[in-house]
Amino acid sequence: MTDIEIAQKNKMEKIVDVASKLNLKEDDLDLYGQYKAKLTFEKLKELQSLPKNGKVVLVTAITPTPAGEGKSTVSIGLADGLNRIGKKAVLALREPSLGPCFGVKGGACGGGYAQIVPMEDINLHFTGDIHAISIATNLIASLIDNSIHQGNPLNIDPRTISWKRCVDLNDRALRNTIVGLGGRTEGVPREQQFSIAVASEIMAIVCLSQTISELKKRIDQIVIGYTYDKRMVKFAELKCTGAVAALLKDAIRPNLVQTLEKNPAFVHGGPFANIAHGCNSINATNCARTLGDYVVTEAGFAADLGAEKFLDIKCRLAGIEPSCVVIVATIRALKMHGGVPKNELSSENVEALIKGIENLKVHIQNMQNFGLPVVVAVNKFITDTEKEVKTLVDEVAKLGVNVKITEGWGKGGEGAEDLAKEVVRICSDEKADFKFLYPLEMGLKEKIETIATKIYRASHVEFSSEALRKLKSFTECGYGNLPVCMAKTQNSISHDKTLIGAPSGYAFPVRDVQLYAGAGFIVALSGDIMTMPGLPKAPAALSIDVDDNGVISGLF
Repeated sequence: MTDIEIAQKNKMEKIVDVASKLNLKEDDLDLYGQYKAKLTFEKLKELQSLPKNGKVVLVTAITPTPAGEGKSTVSIGLADGLNRIGKKAVLALREPSLGPCFGVKGGACGGGYAQIVPMEDINLHFTGDIHAISIATNLIASLIDNSIHQGNPLNIDPRTISWKRCVDLNDRALRNTIVGLGGRTEGVPREQQFSIAVASEIMAIVCLSQTISELKKRIDQIVIGYTYDKRMVKFAELKCTGAVAALLKDAIRPNLVQTLEKNPAFVHGGPFANIAHGCNSINATNCARTLGDYVVTEAGFAADLGAEKFLDIKCRLAGIEPSCVVIVATIRALKMHGGVPKNELSSENVEALIKGIENLKVHIQNMQNFGLPVVVAVNKFITDTEKEVKTLVDEVAKLGVNVKITEGWGKGGEGAEDLAKEVVRICSDEKADFKFLYPLEMGLKEKIETIATKIYRASHVEFSSEALRKLKSFTECGYGNLPVCMAKTQNSISHDKTLIGAPSGYAFPVRDVQLYAGAGFIVALSGDIMTMPGLPKAPAALSIDVDDNGVISGLF
């Protein structure tokens, strides 16, 4: 059966019954039908005031390949596995974006018998959070343009407007547009860029804000452009923050759903990790920390992207100290990093595997550099040979790390019990010595260089003159102490998607930097990365359909 067929054959529990496993009552929930809910404001405030003792287990991965790794599948299987061995575990995952659902990656609800449900709802619209974020982003854009049209009282130079409109789809035609055409009554003509909603600053702000007051404060701090005399303009000056926050009042509250095994999962917030900070909301993670003994959460793409941002941005802001890191890999993907074409991955190739393991080693060492204990979770495929498995275990053991074979896709929580036991052992016996990669007092340029050389293994960074000018300006305006959010390809540890395996000693180019003052970080863009993806030649949308009974097919 396909993933969606497995999910549709599953009989879900009512969400109020799933919530009761966390001692949540029906009055603590705002129901979105029988199987989805948001925490009420009252319950969210109560949980925010309680101790957060749950051990945080971060799930990350090797560099993605077309062979697949299965990070979400392992995360869900691990949570189910922990509950199967008697531990109170709660999932805290991101919401899927419609862009990948209709594009090349598909949904983000796991796979096989390790899924969160209702799968179709979560992948398509869910509780409307991302739509609210899109509309709030575009409201800000329309308010900026209206202020300029209505006499421009703030003296904004339209050429300097940095705020982008957004849509939660892959639409390359919107990357660079011109707005305001049609005459004096239609606005001021200017260039305008769109981003995908999950890369927007509002998405980051929602994920990093814990209260409406904090949300408003962050919205106020958004830098929208400059005046003709080069003064920085913040959104607060338009005096419309309350209207934007009103659109986001429900989006700030975590969503509760369930796994196929009826275990609770908070699914909230969905920033991409290659062009945004790649983590679910602080509110969702902290609610899980309060309600569970173990919190299984994931960060987007590989450890060089999502995990680094989770640790240096989210953990720093939220005061989170992970107890353990799970790095997901497949033998197939490692062989691909070793140079094997996708159509030859089913054949045993120990030599290529050893070469590809270098990619895994980089990610292990990166996490160890943060002072965190690691376990490698290998998604088992029927083509994996005993010799390949032994080679992988032996090679990784040289770094003092254990490997656990997982079968969550085929067996659900039962297939992840060994991994769950190892995670419990690590959390009990191997005390984490968590530390950040860089101090906030370090200069912005030096922070970028630290990430590029220590995490990406570059020899040095080549900054464009425009990037250097902006970094100097940001520092002079008081933003030098912000963390850095790197935007680069997910398909390589480097900036170049063609450099598979474990590249090192190369020049890392930073072509531009952007200030996300509301979110509280600087975005550095490298290589050809864009904040608006495009659809592939054969998008997943070609396979998606719905019948007269409203039953959806083709999602994966």
